[in-house]
Amino acid sequence: MGKKRAQVRQVRQQMRKVQPKAGPPTSAGQTRKQRERFVQAGGMLQGYSPDFVIRLGYISIGIAVACLLIIAAILVFVPSIYGWPVAIAASIAWVLPIALLASFIAPGFRLALKDRKAEARLVQGQLVGASSVSTSMGLGMLMLQTRGGAEQYLVPPARLKQVPGNQVNVVLTVTPNLRHVRSVGVMGQRMVGRVEPPVPPVMKRLQQLPVITPLALAIAAVIGDDAVALSPIPNTTVHAALAILTGTALAGAVYGVSFLLQRRMMKEVQALVPKG
Repeated sequence: MGKKRAQVRQVRQQMRKVQPKAGPPTSAGQTRKQRERFVQAGGMLQGYSPDFVIRLGYISIGIAVACLLIIAAILVFVPSIYGWPVAIAASIAWVLPIALLASFIAPGFRLALKDRKAEARLVQGQLVGASSVSTSMGLGMLMLQTRGGAEQYLVPPARLKQVPGNQVNVVLTVTPNLRHVRSVGVMGQRMVGRVEPPVPPVMKRLQQLPVITPLALAIAAVIGDDAVALSPIPNTTVHAALAILTGTALAGAVYGVSFLLQRRMMKEVQALVPKG
């Protein structure tokens, strides 16, 4: 018996000495799955009110219809002046706003329609942290430790005013699809007030960038394409090719500038995080 106990103690000591292995780096497949989950959860519209997302969806549908009418007008009037190749080249640019609206708004709009009829669920956990600022415009962030692990929720800043600075239990009412927080309840004594530091200007610019970039991208493509398409250039084939190339070049330039600005802003944000 004594020998067996000694062996058991030895095994336990060896188990304590075993260090957990570092997880493998994120692969391209995992990154793609994360993006797919992000889109399925509403993309950039995650956390916003279903009513707001539905209104935004209807506005987007109106803009898409206007773009289709412009495409139809181009295909009706431009061929008689510049020919069909130029008319097609001029109309292609107006497809980009429709595609951008479909990619950014459609996933959230579909989930918002489901959330309007679905029953909200309750989420309870211990408060880890809260901030009135996040990467989503007009939304703050609330971090909880639940039974399922650490979770983050985007919350309107007005609902974070009652959240204290000490660790308390928090109950959220959350829509099942867009994860919009309808209410925040605090259980326990609010002993420590939560101090909100001033919002750095770089955070405000970082919030605006995802909204400004698609808008600037579409405007640059349309202006570049149609400005050349409606210019008097003798050769029809060259005329159409120049129109498409100009629109593509301007859109690519906008995307490149946006990418560089985002990297620069992220470095500034990381520099604000205290190290230690």
